Amino acid sequence: MPDDKQGRNKQAANEEQRQRERAIQEARDRADEPEPGKQLGDLDDALEVQDYPTTTEQLVENYGGYEVETRGGWAPVDEVLASVDNEIYDSADDVRERIQRVINQR
Repeated sequence: MPDDKQGRNKQAANEEQRQRERAIQEARDRADEPEPGKQLGDLDDALEVQDYPTTTEQLVENYGGYEVETRGGWAPVDEVLASVDNEIYDSADDVRERIQRVINQR
């Protein structure tokens, strides 16, 4: 590429295009990564076979040793739900939402 104004402009435009492509690829890569709190590991499947309604105490008793992803890594369910009063959950989705709210508040 010649070292003139047109060549420099073309080189700058190429660099801007590469930066845009990198930013798009990084956004795609981040979109593929699960957010903290979205990964419930084995607990996710176990919640599907749980009888509902159920309580926080029953969940801790049945699944306290299961680990879920938090912002600081993986933590046992009994630790995550330790600050939650004994609530009643009507579905697996209710439990998932509650766990995710607790994780996001940490």
